[in-house]
Amino acid sequence: MTQHQARKRFGQHFLTDTAVIEQIVQSIAPHAGDIMVEIGPGLAAMTQPLVERLGHLHVIELDRDLARRLRLHPSLHVIESDVLKVDFTALAASLAVPRLRVVGNLPYNISTPILFHLLDHVSAVADQHFMLQKEVVQRMVAAPSTAHYGRLSVMLQWRYEMEMLMLVGPQAFDPPPRVDSAIVRMLPFSQAAQVNQGVLSELVQVAFSQRRKLLRHTLGRWLENKGFDGLFDVQRRAEEVPVSQYLGLAQQLSL
Repeated sequence: MTQHQARKRFGQHFLTDTAVIEQIVQSIAPHAGDIMVEIGPGLAAMTQPLVERLGHLHVIELDRDLARRLRLHPSLHVIESDVLKVDFTALAASLAVPRLRVVGNLPYNISTPILFHLLDHVSAVADQHFMLQKEVVQRMVAAPSTAHYGRLSVMLQWRYEMEMLMLVGPQAFDPPPRVDSAIVRMLPFSQAAQVNQGVLSELVQVAFSQRRKLLRHTLGRWLENKGFDGLFDVQRRAEEVPVSQYLGLAQQLSL
């Protein structure tokens, strides 16, 4: 079969460093019988060691040429689709399992939309291990009052315990990306705060819309328009507010 050329429109950067692949697989710790879904398997560099340990693997691949290659592997169930259109909750139900293990080297150009898409299906996920741009992982795990803390931090830390596991340099890929990469582990909380996701998403987006200004200029005005009469300190910047306080505000607004 002819050699596959990486396609820029799909954000393809294929992982080739075998030592890095082994480290990632060890971090994922796949066990025979686990029901696992890999997003963007590409040339199967990580797929092969995973399926050797699992026995069977479900993969989501948009590139039809790569999907055709993957179908030649009898232990792979290939879902040829845009991952943003995959209903992970329905997939788990169709496989008769309560929760899926999800892994992947995510396309960096749409990694944030993928993370938000999976947030909608968090109840059907046991854990997630992803290769992402290092800066995105830094935003995901950032603490308040730091430069990387923002909307992504708040929305994901509401539902997941997250940890940056390792850094991966551009030389581990072909073609090499222009950025450093990192592996992140995401474990859904068994008991997350009961919050209206739409309300939380909107208020956090407003809060961080002008992060250099005090919240009274952005979120304060938004709260006034909502007729909010509760307590929330808007004499600070968005990055100074802990996740728990954003969740508390969303709960007040949902009463």
